[in-house]
Amino acid sequence: MALNKEVWINQILQNFYPDDSFLKKTLNFSEFVDNNKIHIPSAGIDPQVLINNTTYPIKIVDRQDDDNIISLDKFETENTIVRRPDAIEYSYDKLESVISQHRSTLRKSVAMKAIHAFAPTVDDVHTPVIRTTGNALNGRKVLKLDDILALKERFDDAEIPMEERYLVLHPKHVSDLLREDIKLFKDITNLTDGEPMKFAGFGMFSFSQMPTYKYKTGELKKVPFGSAATARFASVAFYGKEVMRADGDIYMYSKVDDPEERATIVGFDKRFIALPIRNIGIGAIVSDVSIGDVSDE
Repeated sequence: MALNKEVWINQILQNFYPDDSFLKKTLNFSEFVDNNKIHIPSAGIDPQVLINNTTYPIKIVDRQDDDNIISLDKFETENTIVRRPDAIEYSYDKLESVISQHRSTLRKSVAMKAIHAFAPTVDDVHTPVIRTTGNALNGRKVLKLDDILALKERFDDAEIPMEERYLVLHPKHVSDLLREDIKLFKDITNLTDGEPMKFAGFGMFSFSQMPTYKYKTGELKKVPFGSAATARFASVAFYGKEVMRADGDIYMYSKVDDPEERATIVGFDKRFIALPIRNIGIGAIVSDVSIGDVSDE
């Protein structure tokens, strides 16, 4: 009996972005995906506003828009052996028990790639990267409330709108804040009507697989995705209207009635991309080591 792949794929996609996923707060560009590629126009600089101008004619500035065509990344799950798939298709509970592992793996993988993309490469006016300033704990300086306020001020200085600012905290940073003010942060990752708790204007999320940084030649630099992690893990902030996600195809592979396994083998791949749109309105708070400015290389 042939598998009804539509049933399986629909189950994978069900609630793929739950309410506690920071990816729900990004712009969804999926409608612009064509053949697993996305066309993103990069808007030119904003025009200046003249106040009480007395000089005419007013200067004409040509707006240069860049066109970017980006291929979506491919995420693939390992295969799973499924006994009696024809029976599973007609039982929601049995189907969900098989699908949930693949969905969880894909969710985690796309979120890891996304949060790494949202983390600034280096400190800049529009992409602040600051360091924690708390007391030493296990070789690092803990995150303080003041550090979040410092990031807020950097976003303010860069004129990032107050609405739709979000901060995705490393779990150890959540623990740091609980130690500092357990009453304020005991429900830090809870949602109210689908919205995260806010502090200093940031809606708070938590995610365990966060990017890391290296201290080199006098500045922090983001470690490339897939490279060995360092001790300088980060929490990452973003302005929701300056980051995007896009979903492409999802495909199910199957080997029905494999004679060696006496079973059916299934696996999935999914196309996805998440990126900053103009490389502004993103920031990071990096766990500093407690031994001073020592190069990591």
